[in-house]
Amino acid sequence: MADISTEDCGLYWQSVVDTMAEGLFVVDTKGRVVFINPAAERITGYSREEVLGKPCSLFESETCLACQDEEGRLACGLFEKGRVIDKRCTVVTKNGQRVHLLKNARVLHDQLGQVIGGVETLTDISGIVERDRRISGLKRQLKKEYGYEGLIGQSAAMQRVYQLLESAADSKAPVVLLGESGTGKELAAAAIHRRSSRAGGPFVKVNCAALNPSLLESELFGHEKGAFTGAEKARTGRFQAASGGTLFLDEIGDLPLEVQVKLLRVLQEGEVERVGSQDPIAVDVRIITATNKDLDLLMAQGAFRQDLYYRINVIPIHLPPLRERKEDIPLLTRSFVERTALGGDKGITGISPPALQRIMSHAWPGNVRELINAVEYAFVTCPGGEILPQHLPPSLPGGGEAITPAASLPSAPAKDEAAMRAEIEAALRASGGHKARAAQRLGVSRVTLWKRMKKLGMQE
Repeated sequence: MADISTEDCGLYWQSVVDTMAEGLFVVDTKGRVVFINPAAERITGYSREEVLGKPCSLFESETCLACQDEEGRLACGLFEKGRVIDKRCTVVTKNGQRVHLLKNARVLHDQLGQVIGGVETLTDISGIVERDRRISGLKRQLKKEYGYEGLIGQSAAMQRVYQLLESAADSKAPVVLLGESGTGKELAAAAIHRRSSRAGGPFVKVNCAALNPSLLESELFGHEKGAFTGAEKARTGRFQAASGGTLFLDEIGDLPLEVQVKLLRVLQEGEVERVGSQDPIAVDVRIITATNKDLDLLMAQGAFRQDLYYRINVIPIHLPPLRERKEDIPLLTRSFVERTALGGDKGITGISPPALQRIMSHAWPGNVRELINAVEYAFVTCPGGEILPQHLPPSLPGGGEAITPAASLPSAPAKDEAAMRAEIEAALRASGGHKARAAQRLGVSRVTLWKRMKKLGMQE
């Protein structure tokens, strides 16, 4: 294979410059343009012939205009600093449109080290800037007009919840959030924290049902080195980590009785003892708990301590299920569609009235979380434009042939496999890969989900 000659290098360099996506400008020490590549022509709308020999101030970039002296002469900061790194700026194109760019620049030297000019690359980030603007606008709208600190809804039921959350934020008393799975209890807990005097402190979350019961005490209170097998070093517990802020104990109804005793002691005394130690550690923590279980029934069954119940149940707040605030469903759906569209490029513009009607007629046993899952499923099956009824999950009325928990995959029509795969993928994504929760979203057992995934080749 022949070596590349100096002439070949020049040709390769020209090819790279002509095909690169970034705009490339070369200016002399007086700021006059001596070269631009095709990408720069595309970004600015000017041809090479129109800009050669012209000052770079032609493009009305605020960074260039800011470098002029009082008499309008160029005093470019590039030649003083030697480089510009990841500088956001704008230029005005030939047709008068302002384009957002990311600029990188360096000075050019001759063989003697003398400055002879500068070279800069410009990347068009108009799409990113527009997306950021839409996201910021959406956040402002949701916060100001349609809800409370991330919770969405205008119904009377949700207005009462917002009032209770605001009152709870002003208090120091423990709060228990009650409601079915998917009603937004974690969002409500975070809202109380952000609106409270402890907003500057940590917000620590613990899912009592997700942690191994044998390790739960260590997770909550910490442990000393050598306290048990595998405890190779001391560990700070969640209570100590949340000191000065808020500790959110989700699924408090799943807390083992032996841990409930120690939790009660911590709440009463404001001190924790690490596993393997008898030295108390003072903690200043506000407790917010949540459960989807009936604590009264658990107490009657002896599975939840009455004294702990009265300690955490100072301010109970019930989050209503979606079926009790159906007037919020259109707002929630459109908000989730717009939010999901911001993260993709499929060109989905909204949801059609017939599809929204199908959504309105569903019972939503999984509440808001299930609705989010349905929107994500629709984004998988919809090729673009408006979401139609056929793009909705089969479990929704009119969304396709329903898949019952008892249905066996081998007898399912082949035409349903793509939709079933998309529904399973959306459920797994929404549940963070947790198969048991994904099965609950789909309304099937874990075994049924496993069989379907195996049939579809989705098992690891």
